[in-house]
Amino acid sequence: MRAGGQCVMMEKFDAELALQAIERYRVTHGQWVPTMFIRLLRLPDAVRARHDLSSMRYAIHAAAPCPAEVKEQMIAWWGPILYEYYSGTELVGRTSLDSHEWLAHKGSVGRAEIGRVHIVGADGRELGPGDNGVVYFSGGPRFEYHNDPQKTAQAYNEKGWATYGDIGYLDGEGYLYLTDRLANTIVSGGVNIYPQEAENVLHTHPAVADVAVIGVPNAEFGEEVKAVVQLQPSHQASAALQAELIAYCRERISAIKCPRSVDFVAALPRAESGKLLKRLVKAQYWSGAQRIAH
Repeated sequence: MRAGGQCVMMEKFDAELALQAIERYRVTHGQWVPTMFIRLLRLPDAVRARHDLSSMRYAIHAAAPCPAEVKEQMIAWWGPILYEYYSGTELVGRTSLDSHEWLAHKGSVGRAEIGRVHIVGADGRELGPGDNGVVYFSGGPRFEYHNDPQKTAQAYNEKGWATYGDIGYLDGEGYLYLTDRLANTIVSGGVNIYPQEAENVLHTHPAVADVAVIGVPNAEFGEEVKAVVQLQPSHQASAALQAELIAYCRERISAIKCPRSVDFVAALPRAESGKLLKRLVKAQYWSGAQRIAH
């Protein structure tokens, strides 16, 4: 808008209408979130092939983790025009990468372009390549939360590095890979489980329209893994489908990371930006229960 370009806005996202808008208005740049990609990929092949998308030069995505399989399919369809960035409103740092870099570092959100990335362990020490820890940035702009000095202080460590509250790791070339939100970590029997991996798997099941994997109370282990699933309109909730989804997950990743149970809901809460409001999903299971401090 500031550059004088025409902006095409959809009141509500619809996969086929989005393709129609690209063709009709010859859209060159688009801002997307992974849920949109998933819905686009589920359109019938004939519908996807019907629209001329040749005007698109940049498909920028952020706001939520994108399953590698989904991004790979989008690049195969739209070409190497996908650009991803990782940052936050606080802008303490930012990473980014283009499609060619991503194909060489699948699953990464790029290298730092604002600030420098550090991975910090539970003991406060900086970790080496391949080790999971809290993602911090140094050298970026400083910020303050409005009228909340305590929250501001919690975002910084003793070195003055700031975090958005994510878990991840760096590879040997400095590319960052996000594992999950720190707040989403499930502690089951003393083991840290990051639910994003199971969510990425379940998103690829044809019956799943949307999914949240969360920790719920367990008397013996403290927490256990549960999947809360919104089904595609063509599928019905059943005990057989519950078992199928759990088996589908266990065939692809370690059983400890997979849900022990599945609940079906009419819809999952998402913000206008496409972010899953997982705290609202968790609240239904933790109301009246004392949550473990992570």
